[in-house]
Amino acid sequence: MVATETDIIEAPVAEEAGEQAAADEHKGRHRRTATGIVVSTAMDKTAVISVTRVFLHPKYRKYVRHSKKYMAHDEHGACNLGDQVVIEECRPMSKHKRWRYLNTLRKKNA
Repeated sequence: MVATETDIIEAPVAEEAGEQAAADEHKGRHRRTATGIVVSTAMDKTAVISVTRVFLHPKYRKYVRHSKKYMAHDEHGACNLGDQVVIEECRPMSKHKRWRYLNTLRKKNA
């Protein structure tokens, strides 16, 4: 089969459309979010968030409380010590920062 001029011109356009569709798919994807308490704001543009999760132990059938600290990127310094905040998983920002501050759910009672 001989390729015509229209086939040659339309082939790259079809590939670009496929790439654009794939990019749109990743743009709206769901990212993990977590809710936790701010435990440190000593670093510049970074807040340390303690996230506590409660789960049922598979063998002993008791509820277990497990907490973990995450470093979150806080561009404008909106986090204050003791606030309950929402963080979102993102690309690696530094050696330890893999989360981004989204918003504050509840301010600490002063």
